[in-house]
Amino acid sequence: MLSQPPVWFILVAFLCALGPLVFLHELGHYWAGRLFGVGAEHFSIGFGPELFGWTDKRGTRWKVGLLPLGGYVRFTGDADATSRPDSAPLSETDRARSFHLKPVWQRFLIVLAGPAANFAIAILIFSAFFVTLGMPHSPPVVGRTLPNSTAFKIGLQPGDRILSIGDRTTDSFEDIRRTVALRAGQTLNIRFVRNGSEQVLPAPIASFEMKDEFGQTARIGLLGIVPADREWVRPPLLSVIPQATRFTFEITRSMADGLGQIIGGQRSVKELGGTLKMAQMAGQQASLGFFEFIQLVALFSINLGFINLLPVPMLDGGHLFFYLVEAVRRKPVSERAQEWAFRGGLALILALVMFTTFNDLGSFGLWARLGGLMG
Repeated sequence: MLSQPPVWFILVAFLCALGPLVFLHELGHYWAGRLFGVGAEHFSIGFGPELFGWTDKRGTRWKVGLLPLGGYVRFTGDADATSRPDSAPLSETDRARSFHLKPVWQRFLIVLAGPAANFAIAILIFSAFFVTLGMPHSPPVVGRTLPNSTAFKIGLQPGDRILSIGDRTTDSFEDIRRTVALRAGQTLNIRFVRNGSEQVLPAPIASFEMKDEFGQTARIGLLGIVPADREWVRPPLLSVIPQATRFTFEITRSMADGLGQIIGGQRSVKELGGTLKMAQMAGQQASLGFFEFIQLVALFSINLGFINLLPVPMLDGGHLFFYLVEAVRRKPVSERAQEWAFRGGLALILALVMFTTFNDLGSFGLWARLGGLMG
């Protein structure tokens, strides 16, 4: 078992992973705004008091805040960092540059550009991996079954080609692994081909406690099959971007599946991690090597883009939802409704931060140690 990296190393690795992703996310908003002639008053990495910054020739204040856990672009016409419209009157020059006076489709694209930048970063990272190292690929064919596993008990045999598990098609063994891992304890129909004949078998997915190099455990689903072969394939150059896009989409879908299972009660809310867990993961992967760290950066980037697309006020997805409503109604949602929505969104985000921090501290063993001291 590997030892945990020192705290200073974890902090530096976390900032090196998250800082550039936040910057590029906000840069997506910024450049899309410039494309449509929107003025930017502040470009901030982090919140709270300004540590340092500078003002460019366009009048944008670029700065770094004390709390490096996010960022924002404050466009002309914004009242604050949440992009609420300012009620103060604007000059003719500012009206032409105001974010909120642009057509709704332009505002939609400006907001969408932030999460899109995060997905693009992940696609570029995976593309670089596929070109240099190749992409993992194994056909969805059973090589062998593990003794006393679910696959062994239901009668899967070497050579069986798995077509789908539950409602998910499986074009590769990697698809099988991703689908099964998120469905511990569920019974799923497995559709497969044996000797040219298609068959379907119900399979209760086993629950397995997996331990990583640092002694941390996670509950995953296990079917109990080993692939027939596994290879690293360098795709044709013209198909690298499409393959990396598909790979990014599959990871995003797995994140959506996991969140849906937590909301639906199939998985424990204790599996929700927060900032402290992300920092620990960054430090651990950085200690394993450059490629492991960059792979984690790609996963962080997908996670940042996915979370920001959730329809929660205060997040990009909340703004996008309001713009869709505005496009349908042909008039903006009332300022009062937006105000209450943003307050509710802020309360939800703060509650989630507190809850995930509580989970993180529990995963570090803090509550168990306190319980031992009190006992």
